[in-house]
Parts: sequence; C-alpha cells; structure tokens
Amino acid sequence: MNHKNNPCDRIILNGIQFYGFHGCNDFEKQLGQKFLVDVVVEVSLKNAGKSDDLGDTISYSHLFRTVKSVMEGPSRNLLESVVAEIADRIMNEFEVDSVKIRLLKLAPPIRMGVMDSAGVEIYRRRGMDRA
Repeated sequence: MNHKNNPCDRIILNGIQFYGFHGCNDFEKQLGQKFLVDVVVEVSLKNAGKSDDLGDTISYSHLFRTVKSVMEGPSRNLLESVVAEIADRIMNEFEVDSVKIRLLKLAPPIRMGVMDSAGVEIYRRRGMDRA
C-alpha cells in the first residue's frame, strides 16, 4: 500500500451471507451450505470525505456484487481458491491499494466434532508478490 495516500482509510463490508456450493465433498457441492464473507479494502477516502460525492469513493453495492458473483458462481473445491478469486477481481475492478478477504464456512461438516466455522483469510496489496 502506498503510505502517502492515507493508509488507514478503509471500506468494510462485514458479515455478507451467502448460500454456496463450495467444498471438496460431493454432498457440499450438491446440498450447499452457508458462508460468511468479510471484505476490507484500503483506499484513500480523502476526496470523498470532502466532496460527499459517491463518485469519489467505491460503492458498497459494487463491492457486494463482485463478491456475490464469485460466491454464487461455479463451485470450487477450496476456500483458498474462492477468496483468491474475490481478491483478484476486486484488485482488477477497483482502484484500491489493498484488499483483505475473510471467508467462513458456517457449521462445516466434519466427523470429529462440531465447530461454529472454519475459514481462510487473505491479504493482497498492489505490488505484492503473489507467488
């Protein structure tokens, strides 16, 4: 992130809920399950703060649509693949310095016991080596 451009400015979408068909097991792909997504983008909000104009910021609904297109899109085996696709699309579609995506699979089906959720979180920033 370019620290000259207000590195603490963020747009945050918390607790976006989806019903999706991601997972390695056939029953996950057939029956689906609930997912929870959090998105944090770092972008300068200086102009928007002064102008009070939507054109000077990133619309929540546009970010939401990008996440939705992946979450309700083709089934993926790994949550890592899902969050990488969301992050890549946000970085490509919007003028953001960085993005952090957290994806939780609610009540994941495991035989060993019960847990509220399991998930992954990734962080990408412009110029970051994504080897």
